[in-house]
Amino acid sequence: MRTLVFDGRTGAAGDMICAALIAAGADPAVLDPVPERLPVRYEVGKTTRNGIRATTVDVLLDGEGGDLDASNDDHKHDDHEHDGHDYDDHDHTHDHAEGAGVTRNYAEVVALVESMELPESVEAVALDAFELLGRAEASVHGTDLDETHFHEVGADDAIADVVGAALLLDDIDPDRVVTTPVATGDGEVTMAHGVYPLPAPATTEIATRADFAIRGGPVDTELDTELLTPTGAAILGAIAEGVDAVPDLDIDAAGYGAGDATFPEHPNVLRVLAGDGRGPAAEVERDRDAEGLVRDEIAVLETNLDDATPEVLGGLQETLSRVGARDVTVVPTTMKKSRPGHLVKVICRPNDAEAVAEALARETGTLGVRQSGASHRWIAERAFESAVISVDGTDHEVSVKVASTADGEVYDVSAEYDDAAAVAEKTGLPVREVLRRAETQVHAEVDG
Repeated sequence: MRTLVFDGRTGAAGDMICAALIAAGADPAVLDPVPERLPVRYEVGKTTRNGIRATTVDVLLDGEGGDLDASNDDHKHDDHEHDGHDYDDHDHTHDHAEGAGVTRNYAEVVALVESMELPESVEAVALDAFELLGRAEASVHGTDLDETHFHEVGADDAIADVVGAALLLDDIDPDRVVTTPVATGDGEVTMAHGVYPLPAPATTEIATRADFAIRGGPVDTELDTELLTPTGAAILGAIAEGVDAVPDLDIDAAGYGAGDATFPEHPNVLRVLAGDGRGPAAEVERDRDAEGLVRDEIAVLETNLDDATPEVLGGLQETLSRVGARDVTVVPTTMKKSRPGHLVKVICRPNDAEAVAEALARETGTLGVRQSGASHRWIAERAFESAVISVDGTDHEVSVKVASTADGEVYDVSAEYDDAAAVAEKTGLPVREVLRRAETQVHAEVDG
């Protein structure tokens, strides 16, 4: 199983991800569709961070970068001279296109990406990343997704980073992509709306939706250093599953993508490792190849409560989800002296167990949280489809969850109740009729 591992201990940004993928073997020539649609070009080079030779990728607006002249053609990506590319050192003092060019809202970014005529898999990754960004911004600012206005991440360079990363990843074509916990940095960052603590609000929201974990530091970086940008978080969220540590791997390629800053002890580089996965990760892939469900590593936490109020119990799903809970169940039970109580069971990833246990204790006041012996569960592959229901000439969308086995056999279709209830309120149809229509439509699509 071809596995690609991002080592996130010094953070990630869009340009670092692109640089690391190129250093790990991706061909920069696959970036061609981007400058064909945007007034930008990529400059690929080499630099050194704390003794580590690393690749750099700069996205420049047309007309920027005085060192890109006819006498240095072999240093320009837009001439596509990659074989024997002479990665001479340069000091990266030219102006990056960061935040420059036209800014766009979410719908405009989607339309632009769809107009690039990218391979289907590349377009899907790019749109997934921008949906993560869009939903994060919408949550932070309280706006609708389509109306969400991107600032820095809607500019030409951010689009070039996201689409570029998707193109480069497609060129490597791994079977599995994972990332270790990603460092966010410490301090504060200045953005379009003001000064905020790190991780930035949009990055925080993306982390709640993504599969990877985040952590502060490293400790020797300067205060007010943002190591994980919203763009970097969105790309990783779209392509990678989170792991606690680098998995067992027969490494055959490694690459380092450099960031701009230099730190006293930690080289400011994003490392990528590529090779054949072994051990538990390979076992997971064999489970996927089999006919059946997919193995998912979990921890199960439990505590008994005899004095929790209904309000506290009702809020646990939301409060514990913020720190990594995947499922929260509250079961009525009988406790000592025949007193009524509740058993709270929480499923989370193993690396989130400590944070979830602490949050459970703080929220409920319990004196102890136990971790049961369960180490994994068998889950369905899950995807969401949109059903369009027409009532009196007006279309209404309902999200429908599709559950399938590892080999793609669909065995359950279930419409989202909240969407159906909203449509029912607008149209006067019974909720169960909306559910039936949405599920029937998606059933017909997946069966056809």
